[in-house]
Amino acid sequence: MIIKVCGLRDADNIRAVEEAGADWMGFIFYPRSPRFVSEVPTYLPQHAKRVGVFVHPQFRDVVEKVKAFGLQAVQFHGTASPDMCQTFRERGLTVIRALPATDDFVAETAEYTHKIDYFLFDTPTLKFGGSGKQYDWSLLQRYLGPTPFLLSGGLSLQSVEALRHFHHPMLAGYDLNSGFETAPAQKDAALIKQFIFQFKN
Repeated sequence: MIIKVCGLRDADNIRAVEEAGADWMGFIFYPRSPRFVSEVPTYLPQHAKRVGVFVHPQFRDVVEKVKAFGLQAVQFHGTASPDMCQTFRERGLTVIRALPATDDFVAETAEYTHKIDYFLFDTPTLKFGGSGKQYDWSLLQRYLGPTPFLLSGGLSLQSVEALRHFHHPMLAGYDLNSGFETAPAQKDAALIKQFIFQFKN
């Protein structure tokens, strides 16, 4: 299972979260987010996969951030067409398409089949993630597509037991964010390490 930690900014915190065992680490390039990254940190993950998170992505901006941060993956929220996703996938990037888990989210997944690597199903919110709220995971049982997905939305250390009982054939991992913060963009590495230990053991 992939453990993705999203919303990092501080160099020392990035290093600590990587050492805690995160597989993927997300950097948010949405100016309205309290976790917005405006400049390249002095330390970037050396072992964890670097993921750039974009809302209503503009092609040139994504290209520039991929180069500046050495991104290996991109995560798109909002207006990101299937063709745009496929273009970046053809450039060798892992492409994640984030969708809110609404009552009719399954219909939207079909057009991205074979054009992305992963979905990320998140809590519906106007903030495009980071709401700190969980949704009804049973909605995900409606998804029967071939593309694996990450489960996101208000996960915390208290979610471990419930996650152990959630099963889906296309579940590939978990996205951790606000439930592991001491402040926006400042993650509690010890909590993340504890989550990973409890879940994997």
